[in-house]
Amino acid sequence: MRKSKTILIVAFLFFTLCSKAQRLNMDSILSAIDRKNPSVKMFDADIASMNAAAKGARSWMPPEVGAGFWMTPYNPMMWKADASNYYSGMGSFMLSAQQMFPNKKQLDANSAYMKAMSSVEEQNKNTTLNDLYAQAKKNYFEWLVLKKKSLIIEQDSLLLTYMISDAEVRFRNNMEKLSAYYKAKAALGNLESMKLMTLNEIRQKQIALNTLMNRNVNTSFDIDSTYLLKDYSTYHFDSTLFSSNRTDIIAIDKNIAINQLKLQLEKTNLKPQFGARYDNMFAFGAQPNQFSLMGMVKIPIAPWSSSMSKANIESLKLKNDALLGEKQMMINESSGMANTMLSMIETKKKQILLYETNIIPALKNNYKTMQIGYEQNTEELFMLYDAWESLNMTQLDYLDQLQQLLIMQAELDKILQLRK
Repeated sequence: MRKSKTILIVAFLFFTLCSKAQRLNMDSILSAIDRKNPSVKMFDADIASMNAAAKGARSWMPPEVGAGFWMTPYNPMMWKADASNYYSGMGSFMLSAQQMFPNKKQLDANSAYMKAMSSVEEQNKNTTLNDLYAQAKKNYFEWLVLKKKSLIIEQDSLLLTYMISDAEVRFRNNMEKLSAYYKAKAALGNLESMKLMTLNEIRQKQIALNTLMNRNVNTSFDIDSTYLLKDYSTYHFDSTLFSSNRTDIIAIDKNIAINQLKLQLEKTNLKPQFGARYDNMFAFGAQPNQFSLMGMVKIPIAPWSSSMSKANIESLKLKNDALLGEKQMMINESSGMANTMLSMIETKKKQILLYETNIIPALKNNYKTMQIGYEQNTEELFMLYDAWESLNMTQLDYLDQLQQLLIMQAELDKILQLRK
């Protein structure tokens, strides 16, 4: 009995602390994940980095400058002017500058490509968030069911304690058999073990949710015990739904669009690029200063210089074909999973309804009948214990079925990418 009292005290203290702790509902937890989860911050930083890099998409090639001797003899004596020759002196010191002018279409294509790169990471961020939401929902629903189990265990402990106390009185008066009494004692011990396991599992769920919210794992809080069984009958699991809702599928569309922009950029690499070069020569001796002004053009259409760009263009076309195939595969897979999960949810709802409207009420009435008969000495303890055991096992089984339904609901929400 001392062990029983200790467990009851631990349970009382735990639930007292939970009642005083912060109470969070599902939306509050998901909002905290939005704001604080490190994965979200990582994606935000990557997106900001890509957007910052895109600001330089329209930059030109840097100018090139140079300085040095031009057509200058090795013999320095020949650099100097000769009084007898007006145009004497050889060589020059040259300053030069060169600038290539980018093709406007190339700048436009590069700018569009770099600005679009972050769009894929934005969708990947939402996909990661969807996974985090699913983890949070599962832990939340498991905690919710554990709380309900704790209440049933507490009630059953009181019922068994009553049975045992009453049986001890009857035994002293030679009115009760020992077999049922010991079975009730063993069942009470099992309930005490279940209490400890339940408290430990609740603690694990609390740690998991604190981790997802990027909080200290020891932060104490409680959850709202209300839940909603969703109706998915308004959803049509067709390609349109998944193409518009699933961010991992949208990310494929974005990748296809980016590849198309990159393809356009590669095509501009096959167009000529113009430039200008200016040289100014400061002549030695009596020679006049000179200059050179030249226009330049790069001709990438030559076979030995265009093969890489042409190969990249062909590679990007094939990559887009592969992405289209991947997209269709994901749509088909998601549609099949969603329909399967919906069928399982509908079946599980019917099972739970049977528990709520038929099975559990009947077993409760059976237990009440046995309890009245036991109190009136028309039924024995083993009959009352058997009625309690059937009710207890069925109630716990009902909660297991409810947990399975809520987990299925979380899985379907993940497939459909629904936050609430």
